[in-house]
Amino acid sequence: MTSQTSTEYEKYYVPPKSRLAIFTTIGLVLSVFGASHVLNDMTFGDPSVETNSWSIFLTGLFVFIATLFAWFKMTIKENMAGMNSAQLKKSYVLGMFWFIFSEVMFFAAFFGALFYVRNLSGPWLGGEGEAGRMNSLLWEGFQFSWPLITTPQDAVGGAGAQLMANNGTYLGAEKSMAFANAHAWWAWLPLWNTILLITSSFTVHIAHSGLLAGNKKKFNLWLAISVTLAVVFLYVQYLEYHEAYAEFGLMLSSGTYGSTFFMLTGFHGFHVFMGMTMLLVQLIRSLKSNHFTAEDHFGFEASSWYWHFVDVVWVMLFLFVYIL
Repeated sequence: MTSQTSTEYEKYYVPPKSRLAIFTTIGLVLSVFGASHVLNDMTFGDPSVETNSWSIFLTGLFVFIATLFAWFKMTIKENMAGMNSAQLKKSYVLGMFWFIFSEVMFFAAFFGALFYVRNLSGPWLGGEGEAGRMNSLLWEGFQFSWPLITTPQDAVGGAGAQLMANNGTYLGAEKSMAFANAHAWWAWLPLWNTILLITSSFTVHIAHSGLLAGNKKKFNLWLAISVTLAVVFLYVQYLEYHEAYAEFGLMLSSGTYGSTFFMLTGFHGFHVFMGMTMLLVQLIRSLKSNHFTAEDHFGFEASSWYWHFVDVVWVMLFLFVYIL
């Protein structure tokens, strides 16, 4: 048997040097720095003192979005020009995989915080276990239950009556967003948002099947429906937040329940907005420039992966934040 070698290799396009990665990093750093200060101002800030936290956050977000727009535009042009080889396309798949994995770890940290509060630190503050013996003396009268409506600070008579001083006032909400506090199942907004997101996952799948079959009309129709469902979801979440603030007294500063609720649902809402934007861009590309074929549609496929990930996260949120 003789071995056969080949001197022919697949061409691999190497993009020229670019500063886009630097601008992306700058935008992300400014966004995270500004967002953290916005949350800090909402919890501990003096309403009479103006800060530049929102300006920093919005500036960073603008730089980040503008850089991504330029970067993706360049990538799309390269692909349409036939510069992308099979190997390069495989690297895009791996890149999207690791991006979604990083998002999984992001939400795992927040779910971990929720688990810690509900199963460890909360019961300790209520006097359970070895760690709770001292805490029961510091927060006398506090009984832990979830959702945490009566905070330890409320139980001892307010911020001025607590033995250990802190730098904030944590007033519990009047009601929680759990199903037990809904006056009717059909008026419970999280339920409708769950229906919307699960439905949108199916509509994205139908759009994908239409594209694989070469039916662009079916693809455009069901992708447009998916984007519409995402917009409705964001509107219903706005109504839910308005209900929480105006009717239930539930705020970010409403103890650990308020902070975990808004951090988990708020960041998920931001991810829904990102996923909706990704799907909308694919829809515009298809309608305006007739992009995507049954063999070449990674832009949409990656967006659909991200959207299914967002849906799965919401199902977990629905179970652990609203139901259990």
